[in-house]
Formats: sequence, C-alpha cells, structure tokens
Amino acid sequence: MIEKFTSIVLPSIPDTLYMVFFSSLFSMLIGIPLALVLIVTRPGGLNPKPKGYQVLDTIINTLRSFPFVILIMVVYPLSRLLIGKSIGPTAAIVPLTVAAIPFVARIMEGVFLEVDEGLVEAARAMGSTNGQILTKVILPESLPSIINSMTMTIINIIGYSAMAGMLGAGGLGEIATRYGHYRNELDILWMSVICIILIVQVVQWIGNRLTTITNKK
Repeated sequence: MIEKFTSIVLPSIPDTLYMVFFSSLFSMLIGIPLALVLIVTRPGGLNPKPKGYQVLDTIINTLRSFPFVILIMVVYPLSRLLIGKSIGPTAAIVPLTVAAIPFVARIMEGVFLEVDEGLVEAARAMGSTNGQILTKVILPESLPSIINSMTMTIINIIGYSAMAGMLGAGGLGEIATRYGHYRNELDILWMSVICIILIVQVVQWIGNRLTTITNKK
C-alpha cells in the first residue's frame, strides 16, 4: 500500500494543488472586482446603474446555474484556444476559474453589503470619493469575511478539481477515477479521498486562523 501511495497517489497531489492555486488566484482577481462593481451599480449603491447592474447580475446568475460537469465540456474549447490543449492540469484551470468567478462575485457582493451603512455615510459626509470608500472603508472592514469567503471558494475549487479529474484534468480526482472506479482498486480510491480531505482541512485551518487574526471586533 505504501508503494502505491508513493508511486501513484503522491505524484498527483502537486497537480491538484497547482490547479487549485491558480484557479483560486484568477477567480479572486476577477471575481472581487466584479463584486465591487455590483455593489457600486446596484440600486441604492454608491453610483446606481440599474441597467448595467441587471446585465451583470443576469450573466453571473446564468454562469452559476451551469452544472460544473457541463460547464467543463462547454469551456474546454476555450482551454484549447488559450493553452493549446484541452486535457491536463493547466487546461483545467480555465473551466475551474470560469466556474469559480460567479461564485466569488456573488459571495463577495454579500460580504461587502454587510458593511455598516453608517461607516459608508460617514465617509461620504467627509467628502470621500467612491474609490476611497471602496478601498478605505468597505474592503478593510470586510477583510475577515473576505478571507472566510476565499477559504470557502478554495474548498469548492478543490471539489471541482476532483470532478475535473474525471475528464482528464489530472490530479487526485483522475487517480481516484482511473484506479478506484475503473480498476476497482479501492485502496487507491480511499488514499486519494483521504488526501483531498486533508488538503481541505489544512485550507480551512489556515482560513480560520487568518480570519481570527484580522477580526478586530
């Protein structure tokens, strides 16, 4: 069993971490700005643009409605266009990111809306611009919740990466599918599952620690 772990399961862990890291990074870089646009343009926001908000809101809801397995098949041609191939860990980053962006945008929108309106109004009364309100009030006040939401996002992407492995993305998901399902080698299946659980637990622990550290309340 140890030999199977070191020769089959262990080498697949870096592929999973690689997919999860870059998918999380890109989804945050795109999703958080989208969330800021949503709270600025929403009715009652800092600069209401109802039509623009409705369009963006509809796009995000539509992308969130796609089952991930179907989304992978839809987006893989984009992976081939951007990367030159549609299988492997690098190619999987594209559908993983596309799937995570609307999740990040929506969950971060909720986080930003939880900021005390009194703080926003006080900043506005002091002559702060919308940009200053976002960067000096909303983002700092939301930091613990942002970290908590980022933790949730990373854990979701870990689950997505396992499903992507069923379609040739590599990583622990592919190992679990190839050996555990098709070859009925249940020991490899459970080793892969345990590795995924451990990764999730580590991510959750780090997220909880950072949330506690940054929480001033």
